[in-house]
Amino acid sequence: MICAEGVGVEIDGVPILDGVTVRLDQPRIAVIGANGSGKSTFVRTLNGLVAPTRGCVEVQGIDPAREPKRARDAVGFLFSNPDAQILMPTPGEDLALSLRAARTAKGEVPARVAEALARFGLADRGDQPAYSLSGGQKQLLALAAVLIREPRIVIADEPTTLLDLGNARRMARVLLGEEDGPIADQTIIVTHDLDLARRCDVALRFADGRLVAQGEPAELIERYEREFV
Repeated sequence: MICAEGVGVEIDGVPILDGVTVRLDQPRIAVIGANGSGKSTFVRTLNGLVAPTRGCVEVQGIDPAREPKRARDAVGFLFSNPDAQILMPTPGEDLALSLRAARTAKGEVPARVAEALARFGLADRGDQPAYSLSGGQKQLLALAAVLIREPRIVIADEPTTLLDLGNARRMARVLLGEEDGPIADQTIIVTHDLDLARRCDVALRFADGRLVAQGEPAELIERYEREFV
């Protein structure tokens, strides 16, 4: 479902990724590595936010570099900071905007918005100013805005970084499909939370712009942790 062949990325002449080749059909994919290792750049190539300088990417039969709009319809992207994603004054309006962007029939929008708000514990917050939500509520709203469009793949880039323990655990359960079942055909989680990564079906490790390891999460993470003992 996801295929990268020899992917390299340079930004302003600086190499960020080099020679990344991988095929992924697992439902839950963890992407780990140090800051600056290239992991976030890699996942951004999957929905057209970053175009490869070399090589090619295919996601759900789509080349994101050539068809970024189709790619963004198929691949939902959750950023670590929800303030970068919440565009409208209230949660209800923000979710309605996502549905309009997905060309949802106007008559379906109110019910779909109400359903999404209830699913993420925001039923009584629909008309509240979005800026007044807690950090956890904002991140849940951002995720709801991604999922309401029903993408086939969801990418979450360090989704628990700004959350307290309780909200981080809930976000992990939602992303892993442990609350209401799978949220998409595939979920890719870029994370420094190694306990979260262990609960995925496969892990990728990036270092110095290269994919240096791919495999069963517990084993891969154990090797990774031994390097820092």
